[in-house]
Amino acid sequence: MSVVSQVILKSDDELRYPSSGELRGIQDFFQTGAQRLRIVETLAENEKKIVDKASQELWKRRPDFIAPGGNAFGQRERSQCIRDYGWYLRLVTYGVLSGSKEPIETIGIIGAREMYNALGVPMPGMVEAMVCLKEASIALLSNEDAEEAAPYFDYIIQSMSN
Repeated sequence: MSVVSQVILKSDDELRYPSSGELRGIQDFFQTGAQRLRIVETLAENEKKIVDKASQELWKRRPDFIAPGGNAFGQRERSQCIRDYGWYLRLVTYGVLSGSKEPIETIGIIGAREMYNALGVPMPGMVEAMVCLKEASIALLSNEDAEEAAPYFDYIIQSMSN
């Protein structure tokens, strides 16, 4: 949900008009709109490049993942990891676009730990995978855009770390 939707729903729940602070938040949201769109466009247009670079970096850091007995050993398992990279990158774009971490939480984080635990995927490995995804993504952005996008990646990393 966007900042605008959140303000409207909260105001309506409390049967009041938006406060001046909430209206300033909406104004800030609109002023950063071009930047958020630029970030999302860059990440979306470069998904394959980002996913390839992030997965290669993860395999370099953790060759045990792709070795016999590793969670990403075999073409099917590797393909699933790469698929998940794309899914998490898409979640980040939803967060950046909406200006909120809520889409990341509601669409992707709730239940992810339980799913990975049930599949026997080590969470420290997922955390490292998300760090690689962040690094590959941020490398394509300007410093200002990277600063705006980084907290969305960090939110996923932190959520998987807990």
